[in-house]
Amino acid sequence: MRLFTATLFLTCAFGAVKQISPPGIKLIGPYSPGILTDDFLYVSGQGAKDAAGQIPPDTEGQFRNVLENIRTIVEAAGLTMEHVVYTQAYMTGGVDEAPLDRLYRSYFPKAPPARSTIGVVRLPATPVEISAVAVRDLSRKKVVTPPGYHPGAPFSAAVLAGDRLYLSGFFGRDPQTGRIPEDPAEQVRLALAGMEQTLKAAGAGFPNMVFVNPYLTGKIPMSVMNEVYAGHFEFGNTPARATIQAAALPGGANIEFAGIAVVDPARRRAVRPKNMEPSPTASPCVFAGDTLFCSAKSGFIPGPHGGIYASTVETQLRQTMRNLLDGLEEAGLTFSNVVASNVYLDDLDDFTRMNGVYAEYFGLVHPARTTLQQLPPAGRAPSEKGIYLTLEQISIVAVR
Repeated sequence: MRLFTATLFLTCAFGAVKQISPPGIKLIGPYSPGILTDDFLYVSGQGAKDAAGQIPPDTEGQFRNVLENIRTIVEAAGLTMEHVVYTQAYMTGGVDEAPLDRLYRSYFPKAPPARSTIGVVRLPATPVEISAVAVRDLSRKKVVTPPGYHPGAPFSAAVLAGDRLYLSGFFGRDPQTGRIPEDPAEQVRLALAGMEQTLKAAGAGFPNMVFVNPYLTGKIPMSVMNEVYAGHFEFGNTPARATIQAAALPGGANIEFAGIAVVDPARRRAVRPKNMEPSPTASPCVFAGDTLFCSAKSGFIPGPHGGIYASTVETQLRQTMRNLLDGLEEAGLTFSNVVASNVYLDDLDDFTRMNGVYAEYFGLVHPARTTLQQLPPAGRAPSEKGIYLTLEQISIVAVR
């Protein structure tokens, strides 16, 4: 769907919302370039094509186009780049942050947003991409800087937007020497320590977290990460989580934690559908005030003898949407409340087939969306028990 007006005003389950779609933007799937709520603007992942559809050959030129595309959407919503509080940057072909850092200093000369950066295998028709969140009321934006944080850094350790705290990615390396320990568990502890120090600088702690993105390479066993991670949270009351295995991370890191917290714990509430057991590592969904953050779901059938029994991305996606709806309904919401989503595909060759099913679950307003393939495709043969590997995962943000 392509819109030729800057904004479309709609009334959804959660009230008036603006779909931001500046003239000339060509959509390649069922998503909105931007969704403006009462408090925040959610910007879909923007690629490196310019208005003429051209992609520069160099990484800095590519990211410049990305940031210009974000600026176009932000300004169409009546905001400026200074309103941006959170960004997630994705790069293919390795992770060299130097060109991105130079541009961030230019586009965000003061009070830069928080940022996480990960290396992925493929993005839809672009070598680099950035998604963003902006706060509508600039007076509610405040940079949080923990002790010892590098002065003049191109992005902030964290940014407070009202009661919402957006945290940059924290890595599993010594903050003083940059050394990466041999022990995977120690790398996880170092990354979480960096996050905890920043939370404390904002007057918060791990109990305030509502959503976490653990990004890890193949050098960090999932079981090791989960064991260390679980020790930092209350069983059954953990943040929502989307765990992403990355192709690469900045500076050769193997683990990165980014996330979102709410400063007032009274505004935090975990939501768990009755068919999902309490978990030491992730709550299905967590409220931060009127915003619901839901963990990434796959086509996994919950309950006894659970597993993924579908062989196609379309059928797995339908179960994923059912799993997401369980969380939404437990919170008193529906798909009409969803304002943003992240879609993780095992193979971007499934992009068109995924879009066909995904679009069925939303009405006139599609959420902002970022889609990526983080690793090379896995095998698609079933196990001896007829269980298939995950072909897609989706995390969502909804507003009550």
